[in-house]
Amino acid sequence: MRIDTDSFGRIVRGDRRTLPLEAAATSLENGAGNTLLAFGNGKSYGDSCHNDDGALVPMRAHAAILSFDGATGLLTAEAGATLEEIIAHVAPHGYFLPVTPGTRFVTLGGAIANDVHGKNHHLRGTFGNHVTSLTLLRSDGTFQCSPDQNAALFSATIGGMGLTGIIRSATIRLMQVGSLDIEERITPFSNLSDYFDQAEAADAANEYAVAWIDQLAKAGRGVLITGNHADNGNLQTARVATRLTVPFELPISALNRPSLSAFNFAYHHAKARKTGVNLSSYGSFFYPLDAVGNWNRLYGPRGLMQHQSVIPFDAARTVIPRMLAASRAAGQASFLTVLKRFGTVASPGILSFPRPGYTLTMDFSHRGKITLDLLATLDRLTIEAGGRVNPYKDQRMSAATFAAGFPDWEKLERHRDTRFNSNFWRRAALNLASQTPALAAE
Repeated sequence: MRIDTDSFGRIVRGDRRTLPLEAAATSLENGAGNTLLAFGNGKSYGDSCHNDDGALVPMRAHAAILSFDGATGLLTAEAGATLEEIIAHVAPHGYFLPVTPGTRFVTLGGAIANDVHGKNHHLRGTFGNHVTSLTLLRSDGTFQCSPDQNAALFSATIGGMGLTGIIRSATIRLMQVGSLDIEERITPFSNLSDYFDQAEAADAANEYAVAWIDQLAKAGRGVLITGNHADNGNLQTARVATRLTVPFELPISALNRPSLSAFNFAYHHAKARKTGVNLSSYGSFFYPLDAVGNWNRLYGPRGLMQHQSVIPFDAARTVIPRMLAASRAAGQASFLTVLKRFGTVASPGILSFPRPGYTLTMDFSHRGKITLDLLATLDRLTIEAGGRVNPYKDQRMSAATFAAGFPDWEKLERHRDTRFNSNFWRRAALNLASQTPALAAE
């Protein structure tokens, strides 16, 4: 059966071959068939969720919450459960996700496979730091993995982009909270130096911290947004209420320089008027774009390119302004420009993206060569600074860029089940493997 399994970036679209989980398990047991890759909810931006030379295994049909212990905060669920479904199950008991990305529509398996991060990396690390065990289906059997059992395979699976096998289920430890509401503080800044002067102290004093940047403003004005869970006992959840939707694909991108210049001006001043502490719902604080259905269609028929990098602390004040300047010089306007500070909490995953430093995220409408040239420039600035580019946000980074940012990629290749592959891994890693005699011989 072939279904539409586009990535969120919608760069390369079309029907892709899929195989139900039961059939995939039989194929693995028989040792025959094409390569496989688990597919969650299609929220990866690039081609790490695609396997065009093989088949995808849709996991959303396998979304049961298997158990939850309100005393310990341990939850076990099938990999296809979304973060939204997990929140709805545990929040009435006074628990919340210890780490969440910017959408609650990510699956549990996808959160582990990409080792996602959130606004509190400085305190909690990545999602993988809170996984206590998982069940992994491979061509050589089904394995229970944890830091104490099949530990090497556990480490390779967290952040392993689905290449070690199919995560069937996982157990995670939730965070106890006094409320789902967030006491949010807005602090405007007029330039990037002001932000960098405040960022470390903001992390030390708050559970959550993130900055929005006006990418089109030369000085880099923006707002620093910090937050902590309130203590008002509000544990009420609600399904995502889509207030707006983009009902069809626009013939051209609506996110051009004039429209984004106007948006950035309005957004900055709207946030600046809320300077001080405000009570925010968890949906508004963590997932503002979830309220806009199909917002990726705003980028037009060519789709969305996202670039996320992490720059070491000692280079960030110099390099991040250069990256923003390069994007303006290329005539590219970023709708969502986010700057966060990663802490020193180490992930258990081999190929986890976060490392100590500042992470910059920019979204661009794909305009062909001009966009690709800009992204190559951003890659170069990142690598020269000793940083890395996020693989699960990527659609086109070179093998050399990947190897420079992730020198331990060979460890994942050694743990990869050869019955599993992806477009990204073929493009980035297997080109390198063919040049590495020891790996090529295996």
